[in-house]
Amino acid sequence: MNAIHLSRSLALLSYFSLVGVLVAWYGVVDPHPIMLGVLVLPLVFPLRGLLTGQPYTFAWSSFLILIYFIHGVIEAFANPSARWLASLEILCSVMFYLCAIFYARWRGRQLKTGAN
Repeated sequence: MNAIHLSRSLALLSYFSLVGVLVAWYGVVDPHPIMLGVLVLPLVFPLRGLLTGQPYTFAWSSFLILIYFIHGVIEAFANPSARWLASLEILCSVMFYLCAIFYARWRGRQLKTGAN
């Protein structure tokens, strides 16, 4: 498995893990349907591009994911009872950010050189 494939796989894993953490947090553990919608809805927009492996989508969604990092940090400090869920959100967002940036960079270079 090469680095491009690994970074894409880990980015997708962390993306879906983040969605799962948010659904578990605001859908099951501490139900807030409006908050669930506000947090999960923006994650739907890059889904098609992420699944098809578009480097541009990985690049701009890495900026989108920073909102979830900020949310996780704020919740970790402000809400001690949900600190473990906030920590999972931080972990997933950082993992997605790093893997998405690496995938966008490496896949973009690969496409420029013409190698598939």
